[in-house]
Amino acid sequence: MSARDRLIVALDVDTQKEAEVLVEKLSEFVGVFKVGPRLFTRCGPKIIDLVKEKNSRVFYDAKFYDIPSVVKKAAQASAEMGVDLLTLHTLGGSEMMEAAVEGIRSENSQVDVLGVTLLTSLSSRILKEELGIERNLTEEIIHLAGLARKAGLNGVITSAWELEELRRNFGSDFILVVPGIRPLRSGKNEQRRVSTPKEAIEKGADFLVVGRPILNSHDPVEITKRILREMNH
Repeated sequence: MSARDRLIVALDVDTQKEAEVLVEKLSEFVGVFKVGPRLFTRCGPKIIDLVKEKNSRVFYDAKFYDIPSVVKKAAQASAEMGVDLLTLHTLGGSEMMEAAVEGIRSENSQVDVLGVTLLTSLSSRILKEELGIERNLTEEIIHLAGLARKAGLNGVITSAWELEELRRNFGSDFILVVPGIRPLRSGKNEQRRVSTPKEAIEKGADFLVVGRPILNSHDPVEITKRILREMNH
């Protein structure tokens, strides 16, 4: 895949107009746009149509987490909307993940279903002290990714810090999508496990997700080109 095809831009904005402007400016340079709860809650399925009209792929970052029957129907509805990638929480368990895959495949076998392991805002301390999980961060991510693969998911969302371990454990045909990407000399914001585009690609990422560095830039096109250059070097 080209760098363009591997770059996902997060449409973490509040209005359809803002999203439309970004897609219009960036679709030449970006292969996939991510639609998350913030934008989808405000705009609904029409935001999916907006991206598809520009011949870009849609990553619906729904992060479904519910009882299996509900997630199955929600996943099927997502496929009906024409999304290309879809997320759900691996912490929902194997039965829930299997139900999601069944729902998606009943409508469209080409959709990639991806598991969210642990949010990039979490730390080992939070994992142990707040969530009561005794495994360390990497061990828990590997465990959840294994459940995801067994349940039929196509890959997982992971920080760059766990990339190499995941690639060693699950091989080249397991999709690894990396958020928390920051070009050189950018801030972390609240995400703890961040990486540069070059580092993530070198460690085995299939797709990179970039949000604020582009959205907060005075020149989104130029920063997008810069990220593409970093991905290629």
